[in-house]
Amino acid sequence: MLHEFTFKSYNKIDDIQAWIYVPACEPKGIIQIIHGFGEHSRRYLYMITGLMDEGYIVTADDHVGHGKTAIINDRWGDWGDEGFHTMMEDEHALMQVVKEKYPNLPYMLFGHSMGSFIARDFMAKYGNELTAVTLCGTSGVWPDLEESINKLKQLVAEGKGKESDPAVASSLLGWMFARCDEEVTIGNEWICKDKFVQIDHAEDPFDAFTKPTTNQAFLYFCQMIECITGPEWASKVPTDIKIYNIAGDQDPVGQYGRGVYEVTNWLIDTGHDVKTQLYSGYRHEIHNYPDLKTEVMWNLAEFYNNVLGCGFESMMEDKYNS
Repeated sequence: MLHEFTFKSYNKIDDIQAWIYVPACEPKGIIQIIHGFGEHSRRYLYMITGLMDEGYIVTADDHVGHGKTAIINDRWGDWGDEGFHTMMEDEHALMQVVKEKYPNLPYMLFGHSMGSFIARDFMAKYGNELTAVTLCGTSGVWPDLEESINKLKQLVAEGKGKESDPAVASSLLGWMFARCDEEVTIGNEWICKDKFVQIDHAEDPFDAFTKPTTNQAFLYFCQMIECITGPEWASKVPTDIKIYNIAGDQDPVGQYGRGVYEVTNWLIDTGHDVKTQLYSGYRHEIHNYPDLKTEVMWNLAEFYNNVLGCGFESMMEDKYNS
């Protein structure tokens, strides 16, 4: 069963486009997928169907400035004017809609890349409403973050907040190609070594890859990272949430593993239960590599099932073994 609906964004302007995918069985719980920067939630259909096969209701939306939300509202790369918590508050609003329709079920998050930043912000404010969280492709201390924030604040103060300065994106993201050993021709090679995944991402009409992002939105992006960095953030997260922190060890967003373990250590040092897993030789989108995505899916389902004390269903096992 599929529910498709809209709700008003925290930015008071956009209508968020959202979906609830319901399996034809007694559900074990609810998993909310939070997509990353410049993409959209339908890029997670493999994961969505796998989790449904395992007995979970799955829900997702397209963020402000992204995907179908950007298309419907005709606002690409603009997050509104209500600050860097906008996407996090939208994810909580989605949660409330889903819980009203399907009450009394364990509620869990999966956040990838910027989606993991949003999930971390969510955990600090609304963590008491969660059972478990998966952070995928998350980041530790972001390089030159304070300098980027100061530059972006200056651009906004100069009245250039709704403009898009190409130098901003280059400064914030350009260093991610450092370990790409192939010729950089598309501009997204750091997400995945597989050329077909790169092309699919670049040519997807719902992707914001080729769309400019406003200077103000980039400021919010940086402020979001600042808010979730360090042990002070981790101390705000309830210690009863089970956390699964996963990434490729060649993922520049996770600083090639170092940043992933920084996040884990902030959480462990503040009393949290964290399982960390790095996939050797893989870049940012571990869940999209053709030779890895089934294993990632299997391990993800295993984590949620173990949290809830559930076993695997045969359909999931058959998928992994085929």
